[in-house]
Amino acid sequence: MRRLEGKVALVTGGSSGMGLASALLFKEHGARLAITGREPATLDAAAARLGQDVLAVRSDAASLADIDGLMAAVGERYGRLDVLFINAGVAHAAPIESVSEADFDAQLGINLKGAFFTIQKALPLMRSGASIILTTSITNQLGSPNFSVYGASKAGLRSLVKSLALELIGRGIRVNAISPGPIATPMFDRLGLPEALAEAKKAAIADKSPSKRFGAAAEIASCALFLASSESSYIVGEEIVVDGGMSLL
Repeated sequence: MRRLEGKVALVTGGSSGMGLASALLFKEHGARLAITGREPATLDAAAARLGQDVLAVRSDAASLADIDGLMAAVGERYGRLDVLFINAGVAHAAPIESVSEADFDAQLGINLKGAFFTIQKALPLMRSGASIILTTSITNQLGSPNFSVYGASKAGLRSLVKSLALELIGRGIRVNAISPGPIATPMFDRLGLPEALAEAKKAAIADKSPSKRFGAAAEIASCALFLASSESSYIVGEEIVVDGGMSLL
């Protein structure tokens, strides 16, 4: 059974990691797809994997002009939007003394401001029965040294999900979130840590996890498919934790 047959889905940050895994699964289940990414080479490679009928748009999640252009492209190509998966995000590891205003603004701009305005500008394309999904993080409730700004931005998203879920349910639009724990994606490798330190940190995280491993991007994609489909039609304003038990510690 193809659970998104005929639906139009947009996955921001869909060129790698959890976003690409979700886009691949959405397409397998019949969705007509649009994805975004910032790096042209990565975006082109993802588009090639997904097929020529996929709309791939280079877009900066923090730029309102880019968001406007993205929605115009989706509207011109498909005329509507049934599933919006806001997955684009950044994380910069730094102790509080090392956080610059530019770093702070970049993380809040993409992770929180960009998410809010992506939803706002997508609404004219959405109709009753549509689903909005946001990627948060278990750091939005757990302390995480050196990730204070990232955690704060994701906590803002958690709050946004609750408020917008109530605001939009009257239009028949559901808003929910996925809260990943440690997931094996390229994002972890972009934190700027020395290779030896990065590997040691990964090993320590895996050892601490009750599941003794990192999650796979495909495991996030399965949750996203559930929230995108009608199978979750009575789930509103929730944040589903996918973390192998990390937040239980």
